[in-house]
Amino acid sequence: MNILVIDAQGGGIGRQLVSAIKKNLPDAVITAVGTNVAATSAMMKAGADHAATGENAVVVGCRKADVIVGPIGIVIADALYGEITPVMAQAAARSRAKRILIPINQCDNIVVGVEDLSIGKLLQDVIRELRKTVDIPDEI
Repeated sequence: MNILVIDAQGGGIGRQLVSAIKKNLPDAVITAVGTNVAATSAMMKAGADHAATGENAVVVGCRKADVIVGPIGIVIADALYGEITPVMAQAAARSRAKRILIPINQCDNIVVGVEDLSIGKLLQDVIRELRKTVDIPDEI
């Protein structure tokens, strides 16, 4: 399974995602794409198999991924303090890959009706959903 993790800013959420996915799905191939070098570097240090930075890397990664994971802002143009370009958002939203989006209520994008959960709990939910995708029993 090819998993694309997209993150922006300092890459903190992406770093945690890569680490959790590697721990729970060690056979998955993770490509980390940051909107900037700091985000990419953080995800690479967490164990991503491949990494790239920038708009075109998001576009290409979205074409090749089986699953795309990241904060919900990756499908909203100008989100994450403007780091998500319209081209990036469109590539993620139009991809044939399954998207697992983390409902982070920041940057003027609020998802109502969603519990305000800790990042740890949200990461568990991501892993649970990835396990369903590859038909692995839930162990969390």
